[in-house]
Amino acid sequence: MTIRVLLADDQALLRSAFRVLVDSEPDMEVVGEASDGAEAVLLTKEKQADVVLMDIRMPGTDGLAATRQISADPALGHVRVVILTTFEVDDYVVQALRAGASGFLGKGSEPEELLNAIRLAASGEALLSPTATKGLIARFLAQGDGADDGRDPARGDRLDALTVREREVLVQVAGGQSNDEIAERLEVSPLTVKTHVNRAMAKLGARDRAQLVVIAYESGLVRPRTD
Repeated sequence: MTIRVLLADDQALLRSAFRVLVDSEPDMEVVGEASDGAEAVLLTKEKQADVVLMDIRMPGTDGLAATRQISADPALGHVRVVILTTFEVDDYVVQALRAGASGFLGKGSEPEELLNAIRLAASGEALLSPTATKGLIARFLAQGDGADDGRDPARGDRLDALTVREREVLVQVAGGQSNDEIAERLEVSPLTVKTHVNRAMAKLGARDRAQLVVIAYESGLVRPRTD
């Protein structure tokens, strides 16, 4: 199946470069380009995109607002948004994850990383760049919006629906571990881990693993790193 990709960035030169890269792959194609968030939302529906590569800072409707709109639309439930940002230490990144993005990647990433991000997002996995996965999200969630270090007591209550094993798996997911790595640590099969992850997602209303990471920190199940 060909992955339908939409490019959303206000810089035409970057869009052109991304288009050449994406269209060079046999399993994906660029179906549209948007220069602002409002156009991105419109084209996501019109072009039936599977994955949106979304810049955060754009004129008018920015990438954050566009991500919220896409994630909130039931008709676009299959669409995955990957945030592209110049600075991976950007507070908007975590806001975007909270808004429903499946992950983010720095614009300075290698071409193979970008292509891998598209494939991972299309398959329903979370894409959190190596720079960010094991500390950046935690630190920004700790800062939150200036209140209660970003944790949400209501989300903590929702964790009551999880089994002990599902909580253990969630902790590992929040640490950036893959299913295979979690399976090795917990001495179970990768299939069992996948089952626990899927059940946790269903119980917590998470779109994908990226949302599980956010919930784990916001609920206080996992504490932010201080280093």
